Amino acid sequence: MRLQVIHETRYHYQPVVETAQHMAYLRPRTHAAQHLLSHTLSVHPQPAQLREVPDVYGNVRCYFSLQAPHEDLSVVARSLVSTQAHGTPTSTLPWEQVQERMRYRAHGTFDAATEFVFASPFVPHHADFAAYARPSLGSGASVLDVALHLMQRIHSDFVYESQSTQINTPALQALAQRKGVCQDFAHIMLACLRTMGLPARYVSGYLLTAPAPGTAKLVGSDASHAWVSVYVADLPAGARWCDFDPTNNRWGWHAPGEDYVTVAVGRDFGDVSPLRGVIHGGARHTLQVGVTVEAAGGDNTGPQLQPSQASTPGSGIHPFQDHGQSQR
Repeated sequence: MRLQVIHETRYHYQPVVETAQHMAYLRPRTHAAQHLLSHTLSVHPQPAQLREVPDVYGNVRCYFSLQAPHEDLSVVARSLVSTQAHGTPTSTLPWEQVQERMRYRAHGTFDAATEFVFASPFVPHHADFAAYARPSLGSGASVLDVALHLMQRIHSDFVYESQSTQINTPALQALAQRKGVCQDFAHIMLACLRTMGLPARYVSGYLLTAPAPGTAKLVGSDASHAWVSVYVADLPAGARWCDFDPTNNRWGWHAPGEDYVTVAVGRDFGDVSPLRGVIHGGARHTLQVGVTVEAAGGDNTGPQLQPSQASTPGSGIHPFQDHGQSQR
């Protein structure tokens, strides 16, 4: 499947921003189930500096700086990817063995996946996550079976509700209220697995949403998405991550399906926020975000921008307010 993605972000600041430094995670990855065919990033005003560099997880991040006063910022990422389904793998490795393998031992064999067992800013270890996870941890059950059961329970137990949480809502709060958006569901699933010693990572990307029968696709109705990738140690080397989407109850090898586009992987949302930065000035702002994901060759008139939150501190870090977390 060939998919075209347009992700547009617009800020309007009052008063003007004097200088700014930004970092974007908007370039899709290439992996076994996805090949990036083309990607462009357009920034207005013209940045004084723009460069792309890989991060520690193999994502490509873009740094750009604005050294002249500006009231508006527009960032438009256009990507074309080719995806394919890889089906669902099989694994018999019990979760207890994976848990034991991830324990630290002096002079023991290092497994890079161990990094994704530790807590992170958005994904803490906590007894409440362990309590929720335990019904999925049957004795001798494989890691795949545990992850699949946990994903299905989250999908069943939690209510998707836009605006019920914010970017910085703690995962524990979302767990307690049993509602949230895809970012929350991903963080909860990660916290459950990691608290029990199983490595799992956060995935940001996009999902092609098919229109209801007899209705036209709404341009701009697509959104950024988030899901979970779980480490399965007995799969072939280089292909040991399986993806689980608790929002939609879908899973697969390398991606939950060929209608998914992977952008970046990390410990949690904070590692792969689509756009964030440090600004001097701009005590107030309005933000509009629009995302379109469609089959390549379709009639694409571009994303319809949706308003976001309207204020931020005058100087300092302002994370991207990602309304693409919503899923229809």
